[in-house]
Amino acid sequence: MTDQTAAPGVTLYTTTWCPFCQKLVANLDRSETPYTRIDVEEHPDAGEWVKSVNDGNRVVPTVKYSDGTYATNPPAGDVRRKLAELG
Repeated sequence: MTDQTAAPGVTLYTTTWCPFCQKLVANLDRSETPYTRIDVEEHPDAGEWVKSVNDGNRVVPTVKYSDGTYATNPPAGDVRRKLAELG
């Protein structure tokens, strides 16, 4: 999916240069898992949110779920399981 594409359940906060982001996106795409992707370098407010949940560090990928929970650098399998829980 592309930056800012609306998808229910999960938002990925990423950068284009982060290898961990690239791996997560590739694995989610391979399994056709829906997500919304936001590049924190293009959207400073998103980068500030990432810092707010990571002890002041802009750590990517950070994933926010529709229930308000989040995870930093989760494996794609964890993201898929959480989406299944959210229904």
